[in-house]
Amino acid sequence: MKRYLVLAEGYSDDPHYGKTARGVMRYGADPVVAVVDSERPGEDLDGVPVVATVEDALIHEPTTALVGVATAGGRLPGKWRAILESALAAGLDLESGMHQFLGDDPGLAALAEQHGAEIRDLRRAPSGLSVPTGENLKHDAIVILTVGSDCAIGKMSVSLELDRGARERGLESVFVPTGQTGIAIAGWGIAVDAVVADFIAGAAERLVVEGAGRGDLLWVEGQGSLIHPDYSGVTLGLYHGSAPHFLVLCHQVGDEHIQDLPAHPIPSLPELVELHERIALPARPAKVIGLALNTRRLDDDGARAAIEAVERETGLPADDPVRFGPGRLLDAILARVSPV
Repeated sequence: MKRYLVLAEGYSDDPHYGKTARGVMRYGADPVVAVVDSERPGEDLDGVPVVATVEDALIHEPTTALVGVATAGGRLPGKWRAILESALAAGLDLESGMHQFLGDDPGLAALAEQHGAEIRDLRRAPSGLSVPTGENLKHDAIVILTVGSDCAIGKMSVSLELDRGARERGLESVFVPTGQTGIAIAGWGIAVDAVVADFIAGAAERLVVEGAGRGDLLWVEGQGSLIHPDYSGVTLGLYHGSAPHFLVLCHQVGDEHIQDLPAHPIPSLPELVELHERIALPARPAKVIGLALNTRRLDDDGARAAIEAVERETGLPADDPVRFGPGRLLDAILARVSPV
């Protein structure tokens, strides 16, 4: 078992760019023993101590340092280099989900070799990827893909919660990781946003075929958004390559435009349902089977009222499975998925 030291310099209290740290802490099988953030030493993140430096964390006996941030563009600020060097010099393995592959850095690679450490770039695509072969339409598993009105609103968390709820009911359920945080949590997967554009759908097919070998109910972690001006290409490739039978539409209550992009409004939820169903592969039409809401800005009463309003607006079951548990939404989904 790994003992993670999460590197979150400057981002440990940021739910957006610090989502890798939070995801691994909440859902990962391996414990997180400390978090490095020199801006918040002496505080804690979900009960885990925050320290100023790697050296301060060694008392907690970590084995692996994990880059716990997901910055725009997938590159680390320059001040991070000293932190990475400190981790390797302490003999810690280093895992990173950046687009910037740390294992390709000659200085870091040499330091890792010197101290018997390993650098693992979670976003590095496997060899041999190509376009889909058609196997995504032939396996026997039921595939449910999370899609969203925006990025970083909880598609991974929703997939993990629904998978966990299904496994607790004795189902052969599998979380299918498609991003660096999901890979760190599950220990397998492909970061589809680091794949050559022509091969994104092929990578997604490979994931669901492998998932079908692990179980018969697959929850595919969504990426990006069809309406996001920057990341829609990844979303569409994942959608068509995974060829889902059903969709769970995720939305953060209160959002009216793409985060940090006010010129790009978010359509109504009924419009988003229609868009996602219309753009499915003709060979595998997919229906939105429920809505998963992120209600973090509301109190409990406000959250429940928002859920009821969305159900009235769309005519579909809705809930916040992270806040209130996956049971109610899972009941509605399972009532629809068999037979396909």
